[in-house]
Amino acid sequence: MGLGCGGFSRLGLRTGGTMREAADLVRHALDLGISFIDTARLYGTEPAVGAALKGRREGVVVSTKIVPLTPDNRVDADYIGRQIDDSLRVMNLETIDVVHLHGVLPQDYDRIVGECLAPLERARRDGKIRFIGVSEFWNQDLSHDMLRAALHDDHFDVVLVGCNMLNSSARRFVLPSAGKQGVATLLMFAVRRAFADPGLLSRICERLVAGGEIQADRIDTDDPFGFLLADGGAATLTQAAYRYCRHLAGASVVLTGTSNRDHLRENIASIESPALREEDLRRIEATFGDVHSVTGEQ
Repeated sequence: MGLGCGGFSRLGLRTGGTMREAADLVRHALDLGISFIDTARLYGTEPAVGAALKGRREGVVVSTKIVPLTPDNRVDADYIGRQIDDSLRVMNLETIDVVHLHGVLPQDYDRIVGECLAPLERARRDGKIRFIGVSEFWNQDLSHDMLRAALHDDHFDVVLVGCNMLNSSARRFVLPSAGKQGVATLLMFAVRRAFADPGLLSRICERLVAGGEIQADRIDTDDPFGFLLADGGAATLTQAAYRYCRHLAGASVVLTGTSNRDHLRENIASIESPALREEDLRRIEATFGDVHSVTGEQ
């Protein structure tokens, strides 16, 4: 499990929290045994991560992301280098374990990779970073086209991929290739709003049936995942969603984001729970295995 410092709350900074409180939340995650922290330049949470890591750097994997394109949509090697230096300064680190190119779209992939790999490799030679990663913009790249190209080219050590039990297309298109090539996978979007909003989940599933991605005779759109909670199964859909991603073959780290300690402890308990029942996994695959057009957010 990794602590994701983005998402809706961004460690609480988007919901009225202070930078001090955000840093305290990261410290609490470390106290609970979490040793993977994922942040980004765009999130605004790097200062909180840096403050929390003061005196506690050893044994913690720090992952951040830099913007591959300049504000005027250019690729600039110097811009890449400056962002790495800024992240090191803001977090007060000598080395960042993983630096991702953030949210690369398929249409930009070739020109970004053509120009950005050299400064990233230079930063690695200089000891500023250890591993090079790339993250997808899953909201606009639901079929994982960018990551499929990236894994074919084999330029990256780590990939950040969207996946959940509503849309597990990464299980077919990303995780097997990554596993064969020894590429680590960070899973985001394991839990989305639909898993906590029954009405939204029903509406999404109705659209998927209408679009032919789910067969109507395989699903109760009023309670699409009710079978997971029956007969001593998962306690909640959120718990089931974390358990599903945690035990996927090829998943290295599942990210979870939060703004409070109680929620963090609940998420840890979910991820530490056993895999879902085999019959439930088969039913998820039979029902949702062809879904490729939603993230579960809307």
